[in-house]
Amino acid sequence: MPTLLGIPLDVNSSYLRGPASAPAKIREALRCDASNKWTELGVDLAAAGALADAGDLPLKNLRENVGDDFAEIERAVGELLEQGERPVSLGGDHSVTYPILKALARRYPELTIVHFDAHPDLYEEFEGRRLSHACPFARIMEERLAKWLVQVGIRTMNGHQREQAAKFGVEVVEMRALPAYERLKIHGLVYISFDMDALDPAFAPGVSHREPGGMTVREAIAHLHAIEGTIVGADIVEYNPVQDVSGMTATVAAKILKEILGKMIAG
Repeated sequence: MPTLLGIPLDVNSSYLRGPASAPAKIREALRCDASNKWTELGVDLAAAGALADAGDLPLKNLRENVGDDFAEIERAVGELLEQGERPVSLGGDHSVTYPILKALARRYPELTIVHFDAHPDLYEEFEGRRLSHACPFARIMEERLAKWLVQVGIRTMNGHQREQAAKFGVEVVEMRALPAYERLKIHGLVYISFDMDALDPAFAPGVSHREPGGMTVREAIAHLHAIEGTIVGADIVEYNPVQDVSGMTATVAAKILKEILGKMIAG
């Protein structure tokens, strides 16, 4: 069963704080009576036994304690996996994907990650920090926590990150190359990491790093639906309520969450 897990951590954000308050806002939008709980794939998330919620982790969210917070994330995700659950995490900044994958890799050593983002997050270090939200996929790939990484919607590649992508064998699908449905026909076990700034800020202004020229909500859903394989976990990160306009991004995040959950259940 997919199980929600709130990860209120934004200590590794490099520009603006705020994503730590995202889990509650996404849940609120998911439960809002403005929409029903059916996904586009015909799954009723309100049905008995369709979905569980493990609440939010009690994190310190202090830079000097980030190691403790990462250990707690890894522990909590590992516990859900031991119970046979499939964790769907609500961040938080993108650094949380690293400890999540440390837990998943012990159970699923042959994972493929499908990563939606404007940024590749492959820096060796950023502003002197190896655990920055700009670095999680460098840590994940250098520790071989996944066998393959596919990044979709990228539109900020610089020279260093291109070198990193080549070093780690990352399949980068830049925004200008979309649609790319065929590249998501993946066999085996899949983990989805969805950064809200993969979307154009016209659709999701509530992010810390707005990058014009991104995906529409429809394009994102179409690519999520195109993923093949068994989805064993997912995260939605980098929603920043401080930057949101009329709760628009919370509503969009809840829609993306619904379609990921529907895909996990239906698939």
